Amino acid sequence: MTRTASIELRDLHIPTVIGTYGPKDVVPDSHILDLTLIIAPELVHVSADDMALIFDYDPLVAEIEQIARSQKFETQEYLLTLISRACAGYKQIIAMEMYLRKRPVLNGTGSLGVRLVFDAEGMAALRNHDT
Repeated sequence: MTRTASIELRDLHIPTVIGTYGPKDVVPDSHILDLTLIIAPELVHVSADDMALIFDYDPLVAEIEQIARSQKFETQEYLLTLISRACAGYKQIIAMEMYLRKRPVLNGTGSLGVRLVFDAEGMAALRNHDT
């Protein structure tokens, strides 16, 4: 029997500034993060209602916020890179997928984003600083 577990964060508006824009460019009003963390099922299917038995994601969310506020970014890709490195610091995370998008893109509509996926092997390489 195969079991999997994930923690999913959706539609998190990131407090950040990304890009350089001219006077006629569309400036995004928000940057939104979706994050799926694959973790051991034993951290979700637990024997008691006890924080010590689960993966506490609150420190990771706080770290993502700190990273997002740390500087002005030129690219979404670099911000995702820093977030991925933060996630790698949590040994409970086996694999992950993240998607960062900005909106609007044109005439007040659309979103444009970057997706980054790490399987277990990719996470091991990331932890060894082999990006």
